[in-house]
Amino acid sequence: MTLLIAILGLIVGSFLNAVIHRLHFLGSVVSGRSACPRCGHRLAARDLIPVLSFIWLSGRCRFCGREISWQYPLVEALTAGIFVLFYLKIGWRTELAPAMVFASTLIVIGVFDFKHYLIMDKVLLPLAAAAILWNFFGDSLVAGLVSGLGLALFFGLQYVLSRGRWIGLGDVKLGFVLGNILPWPLSLCMLMLAYFSGAMTGVALVVFGKKQISSRLPFGSFLAFSAIITMLWGDKIVAWYGGLIGL
Repeated sequence: MTLLIAILGLIVGSFLNAVIHRLHFLGSVVSGRSACPRCGHRLAARDLIPVLSFIWLSGRCRFCGREISWQYPLVEALTAGIFVLFYLKIGWRTELAPAMVFASTLIVIGVFDFKHYLIMDKVLLPLAAAAILWNFFGDSLVAGLVSGLGLALFFGLQYVLSRGRWIGLGDVKLGFVLGNILPWPLSLCMLMLAYFSGAMTGVALVVFGKKQISSRLPFGSFLAFSAIITMLWGDKIVAWYGGLIGL
């Protein structure tokens, strides 16, 4: 079963790559066939096998010979790994499918923000609706809304005080969504992971001369992937930290 879940993850990861590409260039996730982003040549089925096609083609388009972005195999492998981790954590229960859907959408948000410094409403709004609906049937609607509004207010204050220099409006909206997915105290765990990973990445980029102190970072990416980590291990992290501080 684990192998089947991994294969499913690879297939979904390939679809997520298409979504990320089409959201930016076409604005639609359903129109058109897959094509090389460099030369525009339509791709055959053998060009679209997750990870394996990248290896078989030596990372280059079969038609124009230009390099294929490492994003494609990385997203496919990452999605497969995350799906397997959720399966090992949750098992074959009702919660598995929503966890995979939430994680897949967060991967799209994280990668898209990393590439384009933008979090699109057409991705956020369906995720928000799905999270609220899941909480409604799970009797955690109030907890999710309170947590979501709390994160949105927290980010909103930063947005207003900095006039958009510290954080973007998309991050405010994403905070509301993530609060619904991860009610308190998991939302706090996610927040701490995002700020810590963002700070460490920023320091490393400055040290190696890749960024300046005043440079922007795609904070939505850190929020999205910290949320996935929290979905997987948040309970253990909260318990560990509570024991560390004597709670």
